[in-house]
Amino acid sequence: MRFYLEIGKIVKTHGVKGELKVLPLTDYVERFFDLKWAFVGNEDDNLRKYSFEKVRLQKNLVIVKFRGINNKTEAEVLKDNFIKVDRENAIKLPEDTFFICDIIGCEVLDEDTGNKLGVVYEVLQTGSNDVYVLKSDNSKEILIPALKTVVKKVSLEDQKIWVKLPLGLLD
Repeated sequence: MRFYLEIGKIVKTHGVKGELKVLPLTDYVERFFDLKWAFVGNEDDNLRKYSFEKVRLQKNLVIVKFRGINNKTEAEVLKDNFIKVDRENAIKLPEDTFFICDIIGCEVLDEDTGNKLGVVYEVLQTGSNDVYVLKSDNSKEILIPALKTVVKKVSLEDQKIWVKLPLGLLD
């Protein structure tokens, strides 16, 4: 399980006073307003902690100003980096809801047969429900709808997901 969770990606600078445009990578965009600080970087072992000075929304982006970043040149250095929080400061999810980064890498098993269907390598967010994209042992791609009628059990500790496949899904 990853220790840091990506909540946004810095896509560009905004103005000349060090503000940044951030693409939110969370379903809870309002969480940016509650944060006092976050980590910025791409690799978890090379993150830098920044305090938020100002946060506001602009269309589908979040505009942030970090304390100590005071001009466009300083802000430009942070472009293409991720804003991350540690697990301790992550949002508490409702029961049977998981962070995407925890689902990726899980082995998916057929509940009826116990057969391995593949490993989740991507999660598509379609609007109505997520879809787990699996890579099977024969490199075939399998799409599994993340519905309660399909996903029967998730064990993040074991990195396993058990599913009951709808008839014809693998045909």
